[in-house]
Amino acid sequence: MTKETICCSECCLGIELGSTRIKAVLIDSTHAPVAMGVHDWENRLENGVWTYHMEDVWQGVQDAFADLRKNVKEQYGVELTRLAGIGISAMMHGYLPFDAKGTLLAPFRTWRNTMTAQAAEELTELFRFNVPQRWSIAHLYQAILNREAHVKDVAFLTTLAGYVHWKLTGRKVLGVGDASGMFPIDSETMDYDSRMADAFDEKTAPMHFGWKLREILPKVLNAGEDAGTLTEEGAKLLDPTGTLEAGIPICPPEGDAGTGMAATNSVAVRTGNVSAGTSVFAMVVLEKPLSRVYPEIDMVTTPSGKPVAMVHCNNCTSDINAWAKMLYEFTGAAGLDMQKGDVYTALFNAAMKGEADCGGVLNYSYLSGEPITGMEEGRPMLVRLPAASFSFANCARSLVYGAIVTLKLGMDILARENVRMDSLLGHGGFFKTPGTAQKLLAGALDTPVSVMKTAGEGGPWGMALLAAYRVRREEGETLESYLTSKVFADSEGVTIEPDPEDVKGFASYARRFEEGLAAEKAAVTALKV
Repeated sequence: MTKETICCSECCLGIELGSTRIKAVLIDSTHAPVAMGVHDWENRLENGVWTYHMEDVWQGVQDAFADLRKNVKEQYGVELTRLAGIGISAMMHGYLPFDAKGTLLAPFRTWRNTMTAQAAEELTELFRFNVPQRWSIAHLYQAILNREAHVKDVAFLTTLAGYVHWKLTGRKVLGVGDASGMFPIDSETMDYDSRMADAFDEKTAPMHFGWKLREILPKVLNAGEDAGTLTEEGAKLLDPTGTLEAGIPICPPEGDAGTGMAATNSVAVRTGNVSAGTSVFAMVVLEKPLSRVYPEIDMVTTPSGKPVAMVHCNNCTSDINAWAKMLYEFTGAAGLDMQKGDVYTALFNAAMKGEADCGGVLNYSYLSGEPITGMEEGRPMLVRLPAASFSFANCARSLVYGAIVTLKLGMDILARENVRMDSLLGHGGFFKTPGTAQKLLAGALDTPVSVMKTAGEGGPWGMALLAAYRVRREEGETLESYLTSKVFADSEGVTIEPDPEDVKGFASYARRFEEGLAAEKAAVTALKV
């Protein structure tokens, strides 16, 4: 069945450029994953800017696709030459400005940077709409405020997913969900908010740039719309061997938030999901607007344009990864024969045995800045009270708590707004060890958390689903209906209810965490990078 599917070009491919891994997932006509390819990479801190080089982007995309093609050949004995559809997704936001010749005008500034505070504050006041620091429009306006010479030459501004899609298809477009992280979207028109765009142009008119905002932004497309096909040049970029054929339909490129919503069937009103990896964010599809603007809450959209409240935190598993690496090195020094994955399993399992409030141990996982708590930079820090019970279990639990405590502070705002959720699903690497992080997150948010069997596939699988929707949807069929009836009708998952002791313990931990933020700020001031 799978071999025939691949030979008959019925498979769809999703590629997602995440913070630490580029992953390609191939799905068959039943939407089940049948093969995968990966490439590990890491951002660089250069001249105070978190960035990736463009050559690293293409090396990574090509390696991930080559790994996928090799795995298809080994598992099914066929060459991957043709596909039914392709979708590209990546980290949202950031700054990728190009001139009229397609030359990148400044190093890629990723979502992780917290250098646009002045711009974000001024635009939030101008638009009467929260503009976070990592949004593309904040980066553009900060460059204007900084009088950066390249701004006058900007002819096209896009996201990482939009850039890769552009090079594969020649089309300067963006899915509405990813576009909503560049500039505010009007969910009625499914386009950039015209009032705010006009306000921005009026604000910048005295600078006499040769462009208007809407002229340099990608065209906004809804899920399922025609976003072009793989060109001959694009096929060679994706697969330098020349095996992959051109002409394959490609769906609108999306951000990792949108693919997470698709992967968890969280695109309908009153559904929500938590995506936890290098960063962590919760998305809740709203049934009514919030009562006011909150600097801690982003307003974005689903891939089909519905308004979403997003709580985004820059830091999640990076500090856990650093501790796991150190512990793995310890096992080697001790002469123990352990795999790196065993260290993660041991760490998360130990966390389940720690005291509900971590016994006086606190972890600040801030590798970078964290706007929700007012941190422009971060210094990872483990702190314990003198009388703390400094056991491995409590330390491990504090690492897990440290990864999600800032998310809790943001989600408390939605709780006070009486935002209702019929379901909250978790996905991403944070949930790989069954029943551990899921249980602790349920306690942290005091709400049931579900994880489906497909949770480990995450965003790349969600992007493949959006590609399938582009080529297989029936006329008039909504994304919500397609996912519910054709993808998740028989899905299996596990739901964990919040444990009252976990709820109480995490609340105590969160209070101490907030009280100790002064120490984190002092560390940033005292310890210069």
